[in-house]
This record gives sequence, structure tokens and C-alpha cells, in this order.
Amino acid sequence: MSHHAEEIKSSLPTKIFGQHVTYFKSTHSTNEILKTLAAEDAPEGALVVTEEQTAGRGRFSRTWVAPARSSLLMSLLFRPAFLPPNRTQWLTMLCALAATDAIHTVTGISAGIKWPNDLVSGGRKLAGFLTELSVTGDTLDWVIVGMGLNVNLDFSAMSAPVDGQLLAETATSLQMLTGKPVSRAALMKAYLLQVEARYLALKAGVSPLDEWRERLETLGQTISVQMPDKRLTGRAEGVSATGALLVRLDDGRVEEVLAGDVSLRGE
Repeated sequence: MSHHAEEIKSSLPTKIFGQHVTYFKSTHSTNEILKTLAAEDAPEGALVVTEEQTAGRGRFSRTWVAPARSSLLMSLLFRPAFLPPNRTQWLTMLCALAATDAIHTVTGISAGIKWPNDLVSGGRKLAGFLTELSVTGDTLDWVIVGMGLNVNLDFSAMSAPVDGQLLAETATSLQMLTGKPVSRAALMKAYLLQVEARYLALKAGVSPLDEWRERLETLGQTISVQMPDKRLTGRAEGVSATGALLVRLDDGRVEEVLAGDVSLRGE
């Protein structure tokens, strides 16, 4: 992947996303950097990309492991004033869909989506998204969607547990799936093209909800959901317009889950 912001920008055929690039060889968190830039009026489509994150994080403050030059680590800035704050998850959806399309374009692999914001293959995590936002009244000032995509690394060679789990049991990468190195530059180009096309469609009134729902591997599964204050067990029956998971509990009630960590029952 290019080592200079101008080279990244010049290689992109997009008009919005990636036309303002901040590149780091190493940084603590692309989301944190972009939050600062957003507060300083960075334009929509601003991209922060790094070769290595020293404080990468997923949901619930989990560690995100990504050795230098092994992954696609990037954050994008949206200024979607047209979107109600309770539809913020639609931006995560369109980014997840854009990433699955980019992966398929570059590698031929069909990744699945695990509610609410992971990409998976064979039950193992391939990518994750972290969405953060700023709201004034009923208007979204900005939304940042960060992505970490495992590209050229081999988790089977990592023996030390992370957050209490062996990564070889829970994570995979494109190189592990294809058996060969994959171009991160090609992935980023395909991803940004898809994000831009889908974002323009959203502005024109085309919701990503139905397509995202169709690609959710979580639906139809009997699952456990670890929430901040409790654990639910039931069958994932659907998602709401806001992206909440609809879980039919063992007693027949349906609960709407806004955030949680999903696992198949018995895992």
C-alpha cells in the first residue's frame, strides 16, 4: 500500500471518500485521530489510514490485534445531516456491505455479516466496524466508521491469548482463506468505491437495510446475547428499521436488542 497520502488520493477514482487523506505509519487509533479532525471541520469523505494501530479497539473496549502492514486499518468521515440520528446504524450497514463487495471483487470470497458489525467467514471474524458520532439536537454533525480488516496475517501462528481467547479459534484473514497474499491497496480502492456508490444511493433515498438483513448470518440462529447488564438466549428472528436485533426468547416474548455480543448457543 502507498506510503504517502497524496499517492493514496491520486490512485482513487472517487469524488468524496478518500479525497482528503491522513496517513500514518503507526498511530494509536484512526477513529480517535478522525474525531479530532472532524471537530476541526474536516470535509465529508475524509480518510485516516494507518499501517499499525497501537491502541486499536473494537466494541466493549476489546483489543484489536493487527501487526504492522498486515491489515486494512482505516476510518471514514460522514456528515449525514439528512439522516435521522436513529438511522446512524445504516452507515455501518452500508460500510459492511461495501466491504463484503470489495472482498468478493478482489479475492472471490463471500464473507458473511454477523450482527451488529462484524464480517465473518467460517464462523471466524474477518473484519470489524466501530461507529462513533456527534449529534446537535436532532442533527448528526458527523459519523465516523472505522474498519479493521484482517488481510495478510496468520492467526494460527499466534499462541498468546487475547482478551482470554486464542485468535486462531476466533479470527481469520484473507491470506488464510486464499492461501496467498492479498493487495491491501486494491481492497481499499474497491471499498471506497462501494462506500461512495452506496452513500450516494442512501442520499437518494435507497436504504441499505433490506440488503444488509439478507446478508446477516445471525438471523435464524439460536443465539446467546451478552448485554451490558444481562444475557439473553433465544432465536434471532429479524432486525428493526434501526438495525436492532429481534430475539424471540424461550418464553415466547420478542426482545429488541440494540447492542450486545452475539454467540451461537453452546459456544
